[in-house]
Amino acid sequence: MNKAILIIGGGIVGLATAWRLLEARPDLKVTVLEKEQELAAHQTGHNSGVIHSGIYYRPGTLRARNCMEGYGELLRFADEHNIPYDICGKIIVATRPEELPQLDRILGHGLQNGLTDIRRISAEETREREPHVNVIESLWVPSAGIINYRKVAHKYAELIQAKGAIIRKGFKVESIQRSDKEIVVRSQNDEVRGELLISCAGLYADKVAKMTGQQIKGVQIIPFRGEYYELKPEKQYLVNNLIYPVPNPEFPFLGVHYTRMIEGGIEAGPNAVLAFSREGYSRWDINVDELAETLTYPGFLRLAAKHWRYGLGEMQRSYSKTAFVKALQHLIPEVGFDDLQRGGSGVRAMACDLEGKLIDEFLIFEDHNIINVCSAPSPAATASLAIGKTIAEKALTKV
Repeated sequence: MNKAILIIGGGIVGLATAWRLLEARPDLKVTVLEKEQELAAHQTGHNSGVIHSGIYYRPGTLRARNCMEGYGELLRFADEHNIPYDICGKIIVATRPEELPQLDRILGHGLQNGLTDIRRISAEETREREPHVNVIESLWVPSAGIINYRKVAHKYAELIQAKGAIIRKGFKVESIQRSDKEIVVRSQNDEVRGELLISCAGLYADKVAKMTGQQIKGVQIIPFRGEYYELKPEKQYLVNNLIYPVPNPEFPFLGVHYTRMIEGGIEAGPNAVLAFSREGYSRWDINVDELAETLTYPGFLRLAAKHWRYGLGEMQRSYSKTAFVKALQHLIPEVGFDDLQRGGSGVRAMACDLEGKLIDEFLIFEDHNIINVCSAPSPAATASLAIGKTIAEKALTKV
C-alpha cells in the first residue's frame, strides 16, 4: 500500500520537501495543506529575493551546510526551469575602523564554508562597483544574487502536482489527532488522513507542533516585521546591485541594506521590529491574543531586556521616515528623504528559547510519525532544496 504523507505549509520549504519526497519515491501519496487561498503567501512571498552565498553562517551548522548545498541546487533548478536570476554579487561595507575586525570574522566564516572567491577590497575598488557608497573597506562576495522565490515555489508546486501530489488551499488546520498508525488533520469543515505528518508551518510552526503533542523544548515563534522603502526611479542609479553593512554582532539581524530586485527596482531596508500579530505586515495590524502570548513569554522578556536599546531604535525607524533615512545614509550619504517611498514588508518567524536567545539555526523535531520544522530562518529560501532533502530523508526512514 502506498504511504500517505501530509505536509502542513505551502511555502517554499514545504513545497520543496514535497518535491524531494516525490523525486525519491514517486509512489508516495503526498498532500500539501495550505491555509491561504494562494501558495507562498507569507515568508516566501515577502522575501527580499536575495540568493545567499553562505558567508554569514557559522561553519558546520545546518544553516551553513544547507546554504552551500542548496545554493548550487537552486541555480541548477532555475536553469532547468527557466526561472530568471542574476548572480550580481554584493559588497559588505565597513564605514568605520572599529567594524574591520567583524569584517575579518565574516571573511573567515565564508572561507571556512568554501567561498574561495570572496576577498577584501579597498575603498577605491568598492567604489568602482558602487560609486556612491560610504566605505573604508569592504568584502566582495561575487556569488550572491537575486531571484523571485515566489516563482520558485510555484514551480515546485507545478512539479509535485504533475507527480500526483494534492495541494489543498484554504485548509486551515484546527486540530491534529494522532495514533501509532494514523494521523488525522482537521480544518473547520474537512479532514485528511495519513501515516506521516510534516509541518513546515512557518509563523505558526510552534502552534502546529503543540497540536501534534510533540515537545519542542520551550521554543516559541516571535514575529519580527521587516519594513522596506523603495528608491524612486530617478534615484535608482545610486545602487548597482547589493550593498550590505557590517552587521552588529550584538544584534541578531543584518541591518538595513540596499537590494536590486530581479524584476526591477531597488529596495532599502529592512528594519526589524516586533510585529503585534504573527502576520502583522502593517504597523497597525494587532492580534491581541498573539501579542499577549509574545509579551508574556519569558524568553521574549529576556530577549527584550538584553536588546531593548536596539529594539527602540528599530521601532523608531518603523514610525519615523527621517530615522530610517538616516540609517540608510550610513551606507549611501546621497540618499535623501524625498528619494524614498514606502515599499512592502515581511514578517520573519524567529524561534526564541526560554533563555531569550533567538535560534539562528534550522531546528527540526521528530518522532516516529511526526516531523516539525520549528525554525527555518534565512537562508531557508536559498537552501530550500537542500532543507527539503534533509527533511525528506528523515521522512523516508519512517514510511
